[in-house]
Amino acid sequence: MEEFELIAKTFQGLEEVLAQELTELGANNVAIGRRMVSFTGDKEMMYRANFCLRTAVRILKPIKHFKASDADDVYTAVRAIDWSQYLDLETTLAVDSVVYSQDFRHSKFVAYKVKDAIVDYFREKTGQRPNIRLTNPDIRLNIHIAEDDCTLSLDSSGESLHLRGYRTASVEAPINEVLAAGLIRLTGWKFDTDFIDPFCGSGTLLIEAALMARNIYPGIFRKSFGFEKWKDFDADLLDRIYNDDSAERPFNHRLYGYDINVHALEATRTNAKNAGVADLITAEQRDIRKFVHPEQPALMVTNPPYGERLVSPDLLGLYHTLGERLKHEFAGGEAWVISYRQECFDEIGLKASIKIPLYNGSLDCEFRKYQMFSGKLEEFRAAGGDVKTDDERKRMGEKRRFKMNRGDFNGRSAERRDSRDEQDDDTPEGYRILRNRHFEFERKFERKERSERPERSERPKRKDGFKGGSGSKGGGFKGGRNGR
Repeated sequence: MEEFELIAKTFQGLEEVLAQELTELGANNVAIGRRMVSFTGDKEMMYRANFCLRTAVRILKPIKHFKASDADDVYTAVRAIDWSQYLDLETTLAVDSVVYSQDFRHSKFVAYKVKDAIVDYFREKTGQRPNIRLTNPDIRLNIHIAEDDCTLSLDSSGESLHLRGYRTASVEAPINEVLAAGLIRLTGWKFDTDFIDPFCGSGTLLIEAALMARNIYPGIFRKSFGFEKWKDFDADLLDRIYNDDSAERPFNHRLYGYDINVHALEATRTNAKNAGVADLITAEQRDIRKFVHPEQPALMVTNPPYGERLVSPDLLGLYHTLGERLKHEFAGGEAWVISYRQECFDEIGLKASIKIPLYNGSLDCEFRKYQMFSGKLEEFRAAGGDVKTDDERKRMGEKRRFKMNRGDFNGRSAERRDSRDEQDDDTPEGYRILRNRHFEFERKFERKERSERPERSERPKRKDGFKGGSGSKGGGFKGGRNGR
């Protein structure tokens, strides 16, 4: 099969683990960028990237690179494409735009020019126009502009890949599935110990860890991918990928989730059942003050409340208790904590061996490792203990480079994003200010878009649909595999 260029989008801070995933998957020419990793592969690689990758938000297939100094240049370049290769008059269409340029001061206007070019192409060829649909389109395009460099891509994923399909029950402020998978990969866990999350919420960290431990690919729960609406879709190829469980493996340890919220524990059990890993997970109601040393060696990865969307009555006291429990009840263990506020980390009161900058949505966070030991640090080192590996020292050396792009962690109050958990827009911080300046401009074009929007219609049902998603009888990946 023909090999072509592909782009995997991710969260800032997860680029290296995504590149590692792609290399393991067999992708060629893997290169790390900001919030993205480029690579090359054939149609099967594109399908597998969507189906198998845990730390990718979406997979884009570029169809044209070009230079443009203004919106008219964009229109001309897009109009010149033979769009009959990709869509027809019955195909519904949407365009996403990402702009980082002094010449293009509004991303929505760029999206409109792309749409206008495609509509005019079909009007000239057929006398009719294709349908533009903002929600659930058949084909989704992505236009990315950095200064005068433009890339127009087909979005092969459709819905964001963080929407696995198993999470039917949720709680307030759940962690994004892609971020959760990225955190676990960053720990270097070898699946040779138990796994603990003392603030498990709806169980996302536990479930992503269980899926990794058994090597169950996240695509098994998806009902569809964007490329299934493409003209060259190969249903037999996707079926082969879907039904291949040869890489799955047993896991001989357990995953423990604790939370004081009974509703959260019910959500964890429901989601674990949907994901087919309920037999691996124990979810119990337990306050962090009641945390005791686990019976077996364990890795802890947790996402405590930050005091942003989810507020604890005594936030700093909660972190103080976490640090106290780690010190007295987790000796010999390894704990990883992601949080937003410096004062929260200060209350833990322990020296982190590594600090990895990450974004959780719009929040400028850090993911810190605590290597727990008995007694004093000097005694631990004298006995041959090492709280920081060579790889971790390398990561810490790269922290300054990351911070140049992320702002100041200490005390920074990040602006709120929209309600999506997905963070794949590559928008620099200054773009929010730019949006405010052009608010009236945006409203003008939103009125235009509403006037062009067709009436909602029911999408046709799939003839060979995935039956293993969250709505299948019995739930879980096994029902899906049999139903495909």
